[in-house]
Amino acid sequence: MSELKRTGLYDLHVELGARMVPFAGYEMPVQYPLGVMKEHLHCRAAAGLFDVSHMGQVILRARSGVPADAATALETLVPVDVLGLKEGRQRYGLFTNDAGGIEDDLMIADRGDHLFLVVNAACKEADIAHLRAHLSDICEIEEITDRALLALQGPAAEAVLDGLVPGAAAMRFMDVAVMPSDFGTLWISRSGYTGEDGYEISVENARAVAFARALLAHEVVQPIGLGARDSLRLEAGLCLYGNDIDTTTSPVEAALTWAIQKVRRPGGAREGGFPGADRILPELSQGTTRLRVGLRPEGRAPMRAGTVLYALHEGGAPIGEVTSGAFGPSIGGPMSMGYVASGHAEPGTTIYGEVRGKRLPATVTAMPFRPSTYKR
Repeated sequence: MSELKRTGLYDLHVELGARMVPFAGYEMPVQYPLGVMKEHLHCRAAAGLFDVSHMGQVILRARSGVPADAATALETLVPVDVLGLKEGRQRYGLFTNDAGGIEDDLMIADRGDHLFLVVNAACKEADIAHLRAHLSDICEIEEITDRALLALQGPAAEAVLDGLVPGAAAMRFMDVAVMPSDFGTLWISRSGYTGEDGYEISVENARAVAFARALLAHEVVQPIGLGARDSLRLEAGLCLYGNDIDTTTSPVEAALTWAIQKVRRPGGAREGGFPGADRILPELSQGTTRLRVGLRPEGRAPMRAGTVLYALHEGGAPIGEVTSGAFGPSIGGPMSMGYVASGHAEPGTTIYGEVRGKRLPATVTAMPFRPSTYKR
């Protein structure tokens, strides 16, 4: 087993009393002394600071010097309208494979003369190899290793960040900007993984601890670990790669069709042309045999990943499986997401999860479980 990596904020996490655990090849904070439940609620009520420096930051630059060439090239790997992305904006994307499955999900930002990608920690080496294997002739592909990545999330995030970086408050959801600060040049996006308004900020490694301390100096900001990050994203109905989506899951099965813009769909100006299009495009019009859905189990006990789902209280074959499940502190009850046969995916449908040998009822529910508060 290879040695775990550490982000530049490792010592600060330890100083703050974090419990560190292995995650995606790194030692990461799962919780702080406040505890997962209070961390979750604090992020919803005020502001939470997350270390996401383990994620991959990548710059894609066209060798021709024409920015559109990089966008056109990236479109051969993702079913996303990259060419139509305006400067200063970002969107969610998916690397698909030849079988129509999802190799990773990522954020794609247009920063004028180049594209900036943020990819998942567990997939970043494979993603960068994938980009280099397919796009090196057209693009320079630069992995950024000298910058940390922090997420500031919650209703107080705007006031806190704007106090340190004037102008941050003017950004809207999915805007990106490069802004000067007392902590060097910051790469900022107004986005996140909690369902809350907030920002993700790339900062030089050498300034990252000082920047984090400046944010934490505000009493409304608390450090938040992976435990609360998971329950926050689940309340927001957001997928965790490797759990809710993977190399076998198509974007249509995963209910991520909103991430495939009209121009890349059947009849669009740039229809198809991405890996797995021969599976994904027909699914867009014909549907799939299974779908990702939200579930609200009855009672207080969560139905966690791996729980087998049935249509009937007794007998019958399985119709699906839970991929993520937790107690939702903001909704005051358990929540799960998973895949069910399409005939059972209608919100309001009662199905049953087998928990410790008993089948317990759950209601298929639209997601997010709690309305998101993005500043649009």
